[in-house]
Amino acid sequence: MGQVSVALNGRNYRLECSEGEEAHLIELAEYLGSHVDTMRRKFGQVGDDRLILMASLVMGDELWELRGQIEELKTSLAEARRDRSAAEEATRMLQDELAERVSATADRIERLNAQIMRGARRRMRPTAASRSINYFRYSPPLVGCEVR
Repeated sequence: MGQVSVALNGRNYRLECSEGEEAHLIELAEYLGSHVDTMRRKFGQVGDDRLILMASLVMGDELWELRGQIEELKTSLAEARRDRSAAEEATRMLQDELAERVSATADRIERLNAQIMRGARRRMRPTAASRSINYFRYSPPLVGCEVR
């Protein structure tokens, strides 16, 4: 078991604590001592008990405010988590919708391409009329040449 000696308002107090907690207890006593000194400067020497009580109430008030802030932060964190969850769900839904639209667009492009290809094949097939026409190759006259 650890022991520490702390001074508050000019009086020494010997305290026991768990092993390894000495430094923490000294810090707490110094913090309380700073509040006791503030109360003594503000109200004068009204007795150790009253000064320590007032300083303890100030520290309790600080703790109370911090607890309220922690609760507000917990509430804000819970709301942020809900908002994040809702945003992730909305994102998944938008991604699914976008994937469906892209797939539908790709299907339509494939159908249009097939129609275009069928039309191109029909135009390329020779008809009976086009098979009976003799095709002549046009050759431009040779310039500067004589025919003999």
